[in-house]
Amino acid sequence: MPTEELDTDPLPYGDLALQTIAMPRDTNANGDIFGGWLLSQMDLAGSITASELAGGRVATVAIEGMSFLTPVHVGAVVSCYCDVLETGRSSLRILVEVWINARQDGEPIKVTEGEFIYVAIDDQRLTRPITP
Repeated sequence: MPTEELDTDPLPYGDLALQTIAMPRDTNANGDIFGGWLLSQMDLAGSITASELAGGRVATVAIEGMSFLTPVHVGAVVSCYCDVLETGRSSLRILVEVWINARQDGEPIKVTEGEFIYVAIDDQRLTRPITP
């Protein structure tokens, strides 16, 4: 997703689904938090929301358009917010936004957002319908 298409409003959309602290072990060679770690936190947050709505197990099937707006520093409180964009027969499309607070003044800073698509699955890992 091109950066100009990202919503940079000063408040997150959706509900807080996951909050964690960025630790030194999660840094890349430049000392910033590794993008893959951030992506995994987003997937965890989205799957929490998706499994609650699907009433059980879900699997990630796609991630659409992500752009990183700013690096995440060690010690930042990373907050992942989820907003359900669409519910299908067996799938959910969820917008996941990541926010941190600035070191200097504590103001919220949007780090990234992405659309995650999950499908409800049964114990045999086969697609199942989402029950309301």
